[in-house]
Amino acid sequence: MADAVAKSTGGAGALPTPPVTSRKSVTGTRLWVAVLFLLPALVLLGALVVYPIGYSVWRSLFDADGSGFVGLGNYVDVFTDDSTLTAVRNTAIWVAVAPAVVTALGLIFAVLTERIRWGTAFKLIVFMPMAISMLAAGIIFRLVYEQDPEQGVANAVVTSVHDVFADESVYPKARPNAQVSDLKASGGGSFTSTGTVRAGTPALLPLVGIAPNRLPGDPQDAKPATGDGITGTVWLDFKLGGGGEKGAVDAGEKALKGVKVEAVKDGRVVASTTSRADGTFSLPKEADGARLRLPGSNFAAPYDGIEWLGPTLVTPSIMGAYVWMWAGFAMVLIAAGLAGVDRNLLEAARVDGANEWQVFRRVTVPLLAPVLVVVLVTLMINVMKIFDLVYIIAPQPSQDEATVLALELYLVSFGGGNNEGLGSALGVVLLLLVLPVMWVNIRRLRKERRR
Repeated sequence: MADAVAKSTGGAGALPTPPVTSRKSVTGTRLWVAVLFLLPALVLLGALVVYPIGYSVWRSLFDADGSGFVGLGNYVDVFTDDSTLTAVRNTAIWVAVAPAVVTALGLIFAVLTERIRWGTAFKLIVFMPMAISMLAAGIIFRLVYEQDPEQGVANAVVTSVHDVFADESVYPKARPNAQVSDLKASGGGSFTSTGTVRAGTPALLPLVGIAPNRLPGDPQDAKPATGDGITGTVWLDFKLGGGGEKGAVDAGEKALKGVKVEAVKDGRVVASTTSRADGTFSLPKEADGARLRLPGSNFAAPYDGIEWLGPTLVTPSIMGAYVWMWAGFAMVLIAAGLAGVDRNLLEAARVDGANEWQVFRRVTVPLLAPVLVVVLVTLMINVMKIFDLVYIIAPQPSQDEATVLALELYLVSFGGGNNEGLGSALGVVLLLLVLPVMWVNIRRLRKERRR
């Protein structure tokens, strides 16, 4: 009787069978409700991400106008054409250099700003370029890198420093008056007289090639040299309005002050001087019988600075603009990670006898490794898509040397190439290059969740 009752009731320890209900998600929401709410996002994801990727892969298998199937021909062109190979090389340089430099600077700024009282203001200044668009930053640095020192800030600084340590030429466009002067070119930009100078006979060194109203400073009128010694005059043998005798010091003609004059005997300089404000000069008696030489330093073209946007330096120069923009981003993220570092570990290292460099290298950097990886990977993905800065900063003659994959994709497809097949192939190659970096980032995020 007891067994029968137990069987009929399922036993004293039996659990009641739950009623059959519709399937629910982990959060307790019915599956169809979750799908319904996710549907708009899935539609947008498919329309804006999945479809463009699929269409780009399909379009890359056809020719320029899409009428002929070429298979992998566009991909062959990508890795055989000189311009696309240059783009691939420059993109690799960007990925290898720019993220590392930005991350290193961000780390340095983040650590140093903790030691100064005005660290917050410094962080604000460094982060401020992030508020500027790539287009605006490109325009700014295009002006910074202008070749003319009067317009480009970079060359204005470079030329200022150069002129401190090097003598500036006095009259860069001046040259002897070939009609009346016996000064002849003697190599290195210098001019040497064919005759010799004698005491009591003033030497006449007329120059032309400069407009009187373009002379530096406030030049005086030239005066003929006098005296029994070895003398002479250097002047501009031309005056506004014309007139006067060629090869003679006429009234109204301007003196050339500061011109260096050398006395040369047997190829050796025996004496030298510079012309006075009135253009006259005098030499010691050792110069008697010597030839006069005006060295090339008098006529050398002024130093115009560095060709920042030339074929050699255009890529590093654009990277400088990128570092200026993104160093603040790296600094803020690393500073946030640094704020979470246990200070007791740092103090313990100092107590154990470690100096500040050892604490930074052996303790701070390892503790910040996860944050540094996040910053580095983010910047690597970012520089693979760099376009605006290169397009705006690089001038047309140097753009071929500075091109990257994203810029080459635009130029091939829409910038005059009109080859959408090759452009689609470049887009697919760029996607394939980004995928490994994204995979590393996803693996890192999963490891962080497991912790």
